[in-house]
Amino acid sequence: MFELTSTQPPPVAPPEGNDSGGGSRPATATTAAAPGHLEGLNAAQLEAATHSSGPLLVVAGAGTGKTRTLAARVAHLIHGGSPPDRILLLTFTRRAASEMLNRVGTVTDRRAASRIWGGTFHAVANRLLRAAGPAAGLPGGFTVLDQGDTVDLFGMLRTEEGMGEQGRRFPRAETVAAVWSRMVNSQTPLSEVVNGQFPWVADHTEDLRTLFAAYNERKRKLQVLDYDDLLLHWRALATSPATSEQLAGRFEHVLVDEYQDTNPIQADILEGMCRAGAIPTAVGDDAQSIYRFRSATVANLWTFPDRFPGAHRVTLEQNYRSTSAVLNLANEVLAASDRHLDKQLWSDRGMGSRPTLTVCHDEGDQSRVVADRILDLREQGVDLRDQAVLFRTGHHSDALELELNRRSIPFVKYGGLKFLETGHIKDILALLRMLENPADELAWHRVLGLLDGVGPATIRKVLPELGLGETNEPDGAGQEPTEPQRAMIRFLDGAGRWPRQATEGHELLRSVLADCLAEDPALNLGAQLERLREFCTAVFPLRYDNTSARLADLDRLTTVAGSVTDRSRFLAELTLEPPERTGDWSGPPHLDDDWLTLSTIHSAKGCEWHAVHLLHAADGNLPSEMALSDREGLDEELRLTYVALTRARDHLDVTFPLRYHVNRYSSDDRHHWAQLSRFLEPVRDHFEERRSSEAGGNDLTLDLRVTVTDEIDTGLTALWEG
Repeated sequence: MFELTSTQPPPVAPPEGNDSGGGSRPATATTAAAPGHLEGLNAAQLEAATHSSGPLLVVAGAGTGKTRTLAARVAHLIHGGSPPDRILLLTFTRRAASEMLNRVGTVTDRRAASRIWGGTFHAVANRLLRAAGPAAGLPGGFTVLDQGDTVDLFGMLRTEEGMGEQGRRFPRAETVAAVWSRMVNSQTPLSEVVNGQFPWVADHTEDLRTLFAAYNERKRKLQVLDYDDLLLHWRALATSPATSEQLAGRFEHVLVDEYQDTNPIQADILEGMCRAGAIPTAVGDDAQSIYRFRSATVANLWTFPDRFPGAHRVTLEQNYRSTSAVLNLANEVLAASDRHLDKQLWSDRGMGSRPTLTVCHDEGDQSRVVADRILDLREQGVDLRDQAVLFRTGHHSDALELELNRRSIPFVKYGGLKFLETGHIKDILALLRMLENPADELAWHRVLGLLDGVGPATIRKVLPELGLGETNEPDGAGQEPTEPQRAMIRFLDGAGRWPRQATEGHELLRSVLADCLAEDPALNLGAQLERLREFCTAVFPLRYDNTSARLADLDRLTTVAGSVTDRSRFLAELTLEPPERTGDWSGPPHLDDDWLTLSTIHSAKGCEWHAVHLLHAADGNLPSEMALSDREGLDEELRLTYVALTRARDHLDVTFPLRYHVNRYSSDDRHHWAQLSRFLEPVRDHFEERRSSEAGGNDLTLDLRVTVTDEIDTGLTALWEG
């Protein structure tokens, strides 16, 4: 195994100075006579797209055509003679990669675009490790744990090590997994992670060390990798003297989108992949770095010129999304921080209407005000689908959701339970993982737990009988089952080890697994899923409500699998790049042909709407009181506010409740008063300020010619002297 070293830069301030000026200005000249893939680019975009020598850093402000510019650069590289299969394009979502490659295909040859290595860091890592895994000490048939599986494995180990039986509260598996992920992705020692982000688990640091060692050992035994392992093994290959030249020499250009969202490992990967002469291009905006909780560090963008000396920097400032009124507000909010690369967004779309700041009585009043405004805009021609309500945290929309339901306003909320986090989907994927890797103990635990009368004690008792050995090299679907797979079927034989009520379920389980391993080339992945669905149909009613809806999800999964025969690849891609929900496969929801979007600000990054309604602009909510313990946290909250403001094209409405009830759903009136967000208070003059009817105002005037103070004093005196 290779030694995993880190070149994580220390905390730094952003570089000073920028060639670009600020304020409003006339539109930059475009390249009307340029080749097709460069047509319509402004001067800064053209400079970035055609840069020909050395590392390139593109600082792309919100709404400045980042995707278009990056796609134009890739197309320009292909037109200049770079082989498409020697271009590596790294993004953070599968959708972003797909959109980028589609754009490249529209201005160049689509067949050439299809040969580009494009995808998320984790997806590309999986592809590379499948091919070069033996060099990294990996088995050929490894499977990938999603984040839920990681929590489950920590839960198993926590129980095995007896750490929940020490007479005092031990951190939950979710917390343990979070500590692990922060430690690995930030490449920070455990003690620093615990003291900085998880001080409430400090008394358990030694136990965590024991648990982490057991977790790493168990993963190797089960032949599984988690998300972090994919990046660690890729970095090892990219930085080891034995493999780096061969791997890095595979590419001439490495381009990274949203570079401000990379963690230290990903920055190391980019550096390693350019050791053999590949030219790096990083595109990002430090003002939109909002994923510190995922260990992303904006310092990667700031220190890009240090990692790649001589890097050329281009700043994109012309915004094609928002009106000047919205941009002026956003620029002023960002100017409150001195820790960002200089940029001044501007637009030639005109001034537009001023953003509004509405002071509301409480959360209920805020919901009514926002719902009224949504319907008013709809009557003015702004469809619901062109409007979004943004908020800092998921529960901030609770009261509004009730109000929307009362008014029959359809909406879709982003930030809830994800597709792979639902129990029934995890069940059928566990069945597939058992077929692919019979040594996957987590999958066995989940599947056997579906049998009636089979609990954790029974599973712990029978699993040691598996005897599957240490080698698992499955030959793929539709071929001769491997010995571990045959052993899996033999293990399921024999009713003696199972409770009587589990007999029917375990016989069906054995039957469907045997059929999926049958020597039948026609049994593609879709056919396997149909067979496995029979088992799910039998056991789901014992475990879940609303079984029909869950089985319908399995049907959609089966349809997507189609004629796929590479089970390993399907599992890896679904784990690494899951849809938000099964409905994502069939496009947007059709709710009365129109729907409103509710979204956390984090989930809204990269999106835009004609009208944006920002809720709960109160200190303690925005910024979150949980982020006020250090300078980095407060800076990120300011950037989060900036991201929210710059999602709006034409209409920006901000609401601020004056008071918050202590018991949100009870009938008592206990409350506390709120203050406007510290980020918005200094820029109130950029808003058209309003007060709801319930919040009242300070416009009461009385034309009085009497003094009432003497009368009050006389009355009080009578009370204590009477």
